[in-house]
Order: sequence, then C-alpha cells, then structure tokens
Amino acid sequence: MDAKHPVKTTEKTLALINELAERGPCGVTELADSLDMGKSAVHSHLSTLRKHQYVLKDDDDYRLGLKFLELGGNIRKSMEFYQVAEPEVKSIAAKTGELANLLVEEQGMGVYLMRSKGDQAVDLDTYAGLRTHLHTTALGKAILAHLPESRVEEIIEQHGLERKTPRSIGTREELYDAIDDIRERGYAIDDGERLEGLRCVAAPVKTSSDKVLGAISVSAPASRVSDDHLHGEFSEQVLSAANVVELNINY
Repeated sequence: MDAKHPVKTTEKTLALINELAERGPCGVTELADSLDMGKSAVHSHLSTLRKHQYVLKDDDDYRLGLKFLELGGNIRKSMEFYQVAEPEVKSIAAKTGELANLLVEEQGMGVYLMRSKGDQAVDLDTYAGLRTHLHTTALGKAILAHLPESRVEEIIEQHGLERKTPRSIGTREELYDAIDDIRERGYAIDDGERLEGLRCVAAPVKTSSDKVLGAISVSAPASRVSDDHLHGEFSEQVLSAANVVELNINY
C-alpha cells in the first residue's frame, strides 16, 4: 500500500541505501548522478547514515555497514516460525546431503530466511534475505497454493508472471493448474523454473487455522535427482519437516 503522505527526505535516504546495495561502494558524485540529486544533499544523507553506523567510508567511497545485518538478524531471531523451523531445515540438509531452504512471503515476494548445506550441496545464488518471485520456486508455489485466490491475484497484478527460464510458469492458467496439483499432492515441485538444471521440492507450513506461514524445501542438481527420488525421499523429508514445525507451532 502506497503512503498517502510520503516523506521525501526519507525516500531519498532509502534510495541512497538501495543504490549502495545494488552498486556497492560509490563516491558522492557517482551517487548524485545516478539518483539525480545534488552532491551536497547526497553528502548530508550519507553523513547522517554514517553517524548512525549504517554507512561506512573507505577513502572517497561509501558502502553499507553491517548494522543492516544486525537488524536483519534480530528480526529473524524474533520470528517463532524461524526458531521452530531452523533445526528441521538443518536436519533435512544433513539427511539428504543437499541444500535445504526456508522461505516466507512478504509483500508478494518470497524471502529466504535461511539455507542449510549438506555435505554434497551445490552453492547457489540464494542467501538469507534474498527476495524472489513466488511463481518461480517450489517454495513460493507451495505458499501460493495456500493463499486465498484474491491474494494470489493481487500478487500477480503487483509482480507479474515473468518467465525466469523456459520452464517457468508464465500465465495465470499455468499457475492455477500448478496450484491445483500442489493442493492435491501436498507439496510443490520446481524443475528448473528459476535456475536451469536444478530440481526442488517444497512443503508448506500452516497454522491450525490453515494460514500459511512459509515453506521448507530441498534442492539438488537435476543430474542426481530422478523423478522417483523427487517424489519419494525428498518429498517425504520436506513433508515430515513441515509437519513437525506445524505441530510445534500449533500445540
């Protein structure tokens, strides 16, 4: 929801933070040019952020500080869902030897809360805090399948259905067909839909009132995951973990 009376100074500060996050260390001139702001204004914003330890200065360049990591860590630690799910995600990684993940929905996007690597897991581009489109991952589709249709439509309107790979969902019809399959099966599959050559299976975690809290998945290279493996051991692992988390949260 858009703010009725946005504070322009705050918006400029946030724009600087986002620019530094995207570009990495930058000088005042570079930031001023990219954001169409005056150099003195950029310097004032950066100085204030630096005073409060959100920005650091190396020679003539500014970069984001670890204060943001501290805030994110505190937010994640305070979430009951994360606290309860963390050991189960680590257990899946250890049992399968692959990469296990935990994801929630926020403002129509999927946000990775954590990942845990087994002894043969591939090192992907995911990390805690990464935002991703829900329709492109097993985790995201597991969540979408348990949201009200009105909310799914809001997410489609806000973020679209861009195909990340040739295998990605790209239409409403494809998405709702997938949602029907997930509801019937109890778990979601990602077969190279966000990253080609990667297969994933995910299960939703729900409250006793059927509200979806997030999803748990395991991912592995397609070269070592057969259909039997995907629909057998992997699906059993995530469904079992999701069930444990649900029981611990609900009861």
